Amino acid sequence: MDIAGYIAALLIGLSLGLIGGGGSILTVPVLVYLFHIDPLTAVSYSLLIVGLTSAVGALNNYRRGYVDIKTALLFGLSSVITVYSIRKFMLPVIPSQFIIGNVTLSFGTFILIVFALLMVTAAVSMIRKREIFVRQTSRVSKPLLILLLYGIGLGIVTGFLGAGGGFILIPALVLILGMPMKTAIGTSLMIISFNSLIGFMGDIGHYNLDWKLAAILSAIAICGIFLGGKLGRNVDGTKLRKGFGWFVLVMGIYIVTKEIFL
Repeated sequence: MDIAGYIAALLIGLSLGLIGGGGSILTVPVLVYLFHIDPLTAVSYSLLIVGLTSAVGALNNYRRGYVDIKTALLFGLSSVITVYSIRKFMLPVIPSQFIIGNVTLSFGTFILIVFALLMVTAAVSMIRKREIFVRQTSRVSKPLLILLLYGIGLGIVTGFLGAGGGFILIPALVLILGMPMKTAIGTSLMIISFNSLIGFMGDIGHYNLDWKLAAILSAIAICGIFLGGKLGRNVDGTKLRKGFGWFVLVMGIYIVTKEIFL
């Protein structure tokens, strides 16, 4: 199963390089089902792997002029504080089991089910989005409060689930700020890297990681993000996004089915 996991790590990087998000949502399922890591520790791995991979992708886009630093800092201000607070202070005191009606769920299983529902939502978004991903809009001025609230929402997703949130960020950057798509992708990667790496810092001392595995998966994903960046210049991103969306949808349905019914 390690080979399948390494291929999946490459796919994660490819997605981040091609469409600025989506790939990170596969990281936790890959770690849980292919490398047999418990869900809570898998989220910590995901924060490190996604953070490093996104940082490399953001730097590459910055060199090409496709990162809006001011916007990244505005989004990042509230999201980073939210992520760190969740990872450092909230997760350690959350009970290990939940009782919902007559059903008892471990927190790890609960996380996987919520994660799967998020995957289905993200997949539907990737499949259905059309013109906002190809239309270039003029930059508009929006209240700071809206950016901060989006940042908090993104921080909650990243903090609890370890997902980068690119599927939330890209539409927000394009629709709220009128940002061109290429700049939205680069800026999204920078914000994701901030959130993920700061969130991982909040995990230090709480989980024991296999650093060799983390390094290997990060290196493979980083290779994928460079490859995705090159392919993105010649491949129709809309078709790739839809195809990836269907893949994520199937994965999400599989996780829900496995965790609830099997």
